[in-house]
Amino acid sequence: MNVSIFIPCFIDQLYPAVAFDMVKVLEKAGCNVSYNTNQTCCGQPAFNAGFQGEAKDVCTKFLKDFGDAEYVVAPSASCVGFVRNYYGQLFDNSSVHNEVKSLGERTFEFSDFMVNVLQVDNVGARLNGKATYHDSCAALRECKLKKEPRQLLSNVQGLELVEMNDVETCCGFGGTFAVKFEPISIAMADQKINNAVSTDAQYLISTDMSCLMHLGGYIKNKGANLRVMHLAEVLANGWE
Repeated sequence: MNVSIFIPCFIDQLYPAVAFDMVKVLEKAGCNVSYNTNQTCCGQPAFNAGFQGEAKDVCTKFLKDFGDAEYVVAPSASCVGFVRNYYGQLFDNSSVHNEVKSLGERTFEFSDFMVNVLQVDNVGARLNGKATYHDSCAALRECKLKKEPRQLLSNVQGLELVEMNDVETCCGFGGTFAVKFEPISIAMADQKINNAVSTDAQYLISTDMSCLMHLGGYIKNKGANLRVMHLAEVLANGWE
């Protein structure tokens, strides 16, 4: 199966190891993985900031870069959710309407692709310890993902998964929300981390590094004994 990976801006710049781990897992699952070096951004930051014209320009480039891909897979439900749910709005009644619809149907978040397309939920990963999982808003509400990440984590040898209270509550990141409404954002992170710490987990896992970046910063300032990990990092752990 041919997979073209899309690597979000912040993962490319700040967490490249997550991208390499996703490739590692996809290749072990039998995929032929390619990376289009022309790729840039999905357009979500500009769109969320209200710059729809600029966003449309970036999205047009995304359509060009991935238009011929058999599957597009990204380690970010946020980016995938934007492509699936908002490209149609930007290109409504345009000449590329069908192209946009087709690309949305071929674009998948990593755990969604593993479980629902490849039908693989065990890659032989190992991580000893206790973990709790954070449902990102984009994964839960835009990509309708709940069981897929947990199904993959349940097959990680040595890992005990414990649910935290209010697991479906937002972490407080929300992109520019964390900048525009900093006190509210911090309070939401505090609530999320307190719930995570209450499980006695050593690891806080999610599909979205944007959430984990926000929560990781709060954990560092709070001094909590908790390590954030992207799902791809977990699945790439414990095997060569």
